[in-house]
This record gives sequence, structure tokens and C-alpha cells, in this order.
Amino acid sequence: MRAAVLHQANQPLTIEELTVANPGPHEVLLNTAYAGLCHSDLHFIEGLYPMPTPCVLGHESSGVVAAVGSEVTYVKPGDRVITCTSVFCGTCEYCTTGRPQLCNNTAVKMAPGVAKRLFWKGQPVVQCFNLSSFAEQLLVHENAVVKIADDIPLNIGCLVGCGVITGAGAVMNTAKVPVGATVAVFGCGGIGLSAVNGAAIAGADRIIAVDTVSSKLDVAKQMGATDVINASNVDPVEAIKDLTGGGVEYSFEAVGLKKTAEQCFQALRAGGTATIIGMVPFGMKIELHGYDFLRERKIQGSSMGSNRFRFDMPKLLNAWKKGELKLDHLITSHIKLDEINEGYAKLKSGTVLRQLIDFGVAT
Repeated sequence: MRAAVLHQANQPLTIEELTVANPGPHEVLLNTAYAGLCHSDLHFIEGLYPMPTPCVLGHESSGVVAAVGSEVTYVKPGDRVITCTSVFCGTCEYCTTGRPQLCNNTAVKMAPGVAKRLFWKGQPVVQCFNLSSFAEQLLVHENAVVKIADDIPLNIGCLVGCGVITGAGAVMNTAKVPVGATVAVFGCGGIGLSAVNGAAIAGADRIIAVDTVSSKLDVAKQMGATDVINASNVDPVEAIKDLTGGGVEYSFEAVGLKKTAEQCFQALRAGGTATIIGMVPFGMKIELHGYDFLRERKIQGSSMGSNRFRFDMPKLLNAWKKGELKLDHLITSHIKLDEINEGYAKLKSGTVLRQLIDFGVAT
């Protein structure tokens, strides 16, 4: 099978012929249908987060089951599925207390380099995020997939596998934004726009979208933003305080920068909660004024939208079918695997939302 391989940080991905192992007892082999180009992978391409190489990146995907291991009961060949990095064991302390996204069972959620599923020239290739979606086939644990209905297009389903669940989940699961709340979202890429949409579904009264690209702010309005701020023209924190009379109750950072993470906290009113969704570069510290905590302002992280993905993703897709969740707006284009480097160049420029690699799988 063909896959995009990262041999070294800050170098282009190369398309290589890889072999994939046969499914183990609890493993599922998928024919990849679509894979999304997410900004998180760009962090690894640029060396902002460590990752052993050679490796296959990619973590937002959908596909069709090709084969299953001897102990697999959840899916069968021909089933249509979405993948998720939040592979879970179901028995650890996190899984049994309702937080499967934090599963710490290393037999299931394996560290990079442990799995021996992909091979190039006879040598193992690192499987990233227990998925490696930038490949024509995926070999994953059965608890890394969720079945979807036959009437859900696999390109739409692919979006939910990372960007949408991460953004909307941060609003609905991590922060639990209530009806009537005031919300600000910093960054209007795929994750930020999903946070905007999630806030609208949650019934937030005011949703302020912040970005430096006017076209993305236009999309934010379609996703449910009541106000938009172009941060290239004004100080977004002061603008938010002016709009709300002192700040918002809930704010979300979906860029992955030190500056926007700090602004996210600074935009809160007393008692407000800031949720950091974006991947701030590894080792980077966020600086906040201690005095601001005296008025019960809070800051927290969110891992993949605090998802319980086999429950949340079908629910989100039903919301799309009812017209509540706006997924079609997120797709900028469909590309081929060979165009992946050009796709990431466009993503880095900030001019696109989600580009999906179309592997040509009949669905």
C-alpha cells in the first residue's frame, strides 16, 4: 500500500510503498476512504512536537473494514467507520470513571514506535496516534473505530473524527457551556469553527469569533457566531470586553499559540473559564497574572473534546442530518495523497479549512 512518510522534521513527506501486518486478535484492517489534513500533524512535520521517524502521520480518517481479527465482535468486513485517536481499553481507571479519552492502558494506547503494524523496506515504521491515517490502509485496535450509518457520507464522517469532536466537544463536554452563556472562540480553523457551532447548538446567547482572516470570520457567521473580531485590526481582548461589558463567561483557544492562549484567559469576566484546545508548541509556557485568579477565573485543557467517541460521534452526525451541525462548510477541497505537501503548504498559509485526502474507496 502507499503512504506518506515523514523521514525527518522540516522535510517534505514522501510517498512510499509500505506493507501492513495481518490483523491481530483485537485489530481491524481498514481501507482508508478519507483523511483530513489537520494542523496538529503540522506541528510534528515542523518539529514543534517530538516524534520518532520514519513515521506515518494522520489521525482524522474514515474507511471501510477490510478484515478483522479473531476476537473482534464490534465490526465486520464491509462496515463503514470513523477512526479516533482516543482508543480506549474500557477497564482502566479513566475508562471506568467515564473519561475514556484519557485511557492510560499502554497495551491499547501504545506509545510511538511500540506497534509493529507498518513496514518499509522490511523495517518497522512508527504508527502515529495509533492510527497513521495518511496511508491507503490502516491497521488499528477495534476500540479505535466507531461504526456510522450507511446514509452518512464518509467524507462528512471523517471530519467528526478529530476536528469537529475536538472543537464541539470542548464546548459541550469539557466546558459544558449552558444555555444563555457568552462565549469567545480564538481561531476559526476547523476546530475553532466547530467550537463556534457547538456553542450555537448548546444555546449560547452570544458567540464571538476571533481570527485574522476575514474569509474565516465569514464562515464563522454561518456556523453560529453572533459577532466577529478581526484580530489583525484591533486588540481582541479589549474588543471582547467592549462587546460584553467586561468579558465572556467561556472562552476557547483553537490556534495553538502562547499569545492566543493568554488572550483567551484575559478575555474572561470574573468567574469565567478558559479552555485551551490548540496544541501550544512543546515546552512553551503560558504566562498569566496571578491577580486574575482572585476573581475565580479558571483555565483548563481539553483532550479531543473530552469525548466518549462511540456515543458522541453518532450524536454529532445526527445533528448534521438535522441541519444543526454545519459540516459541509468545513471542507475546502478534496486532494490526492500525492498532493499532501502542497496541501500542508496551503494549511500553513491560513487560507484553507479542511482539505481531505480522497483515497478513491468505493462507499
